[in-house]
Amino acid sequence: MIPIVFKLGPLTLHSYGLMMALGVGLGLWFFYVQAKKRGLDTVKLIDAAFYTILISLVGAKLILFISNFDYYTSYPGELFSLARSGGVFQGGLAFGVVFALWYFRRKKIPTWKAADIIVPALALGHAVGRIGCFAAGCCYGRVCDAPWGVVFKDDYAHNLTGIPLGERLHPVQLYEAALNFLNFGILFLILRRKKFDGQVFSLYIVNYSVIRYITEFFRGDHPGRAYLIQGPSPYLSVSYPQLFCLLGLGAGILAGLIFKRRQRV
Repeated sequence: MIPIVFKLGPLTLHSYGLMMALGVGLGLWFFYVQAKKRGLDTVKLIDAAFYTILISLVGAKLILFISNFDYYTSYPGELFSLARSGGVFQGGLAFGVVFALWYFRRKKIPTWKAADIIVPALALGHAVGRIGCFAAGCCYGRVCDAPWGVVFKDDYAHNLTGIPLGERLHPVQLYEAALNFLNFGILFLILRRKKFDGQVFSLYIVNYSVIRYITEFFRGDHPGRAYLIQGPSPYLSVSYPQLFCLLGLGAGILAGLIFKRRQRV
């Protein structure tokens, strides 16, 4: 765990912010290169990406508040802490998709052709960002006995994120980072040989819904997390983020079938 890369007087460079910036930068670079190869208006698309990121941040916070209502009404200041409460990614994704669809239509950007380029970039950026989560100690995992469990010892990270110290935890941030890198590779391969516009986008929705549903079992942060179904163990429970995953899975499959049918027509 390395929450701070370096300190120089009043300047502090946090690993979380550094990796998030690197993830966004790599994602935008991939997006720009692929858009240029396909003859799309890169200026309009970069503008769209900037505004979509802002809207996604708002959506992520809103869904975080709704899904942990009791906790954040008791501790409202925690909602605005990036280290403790970054947001629910599915919420940001939903808000971002809706805004991007509206923006693309308004600016006359080929919607699904552009969306097929955006989602691999999103998977790439998300993977890098999760490494930052691990370095900072946020979005941490449950206590475990697995030999690959990680023990965190940094007091600064504990005070900043609330991560337990001296206990073996699932490195769930690295689980999700690895799965997102794999998702990026799959999406990039499909992008190069796709059969219809919207194919890569719908596959991303399906893939990430599965990824997040699985990794949610190993999350240990947010003790006030709300459950739709709470069983005797995490593996027999369904949290609200997992509910959003199930909805996303269904939406991704349905979207893929619709896009494929349109291509035939």
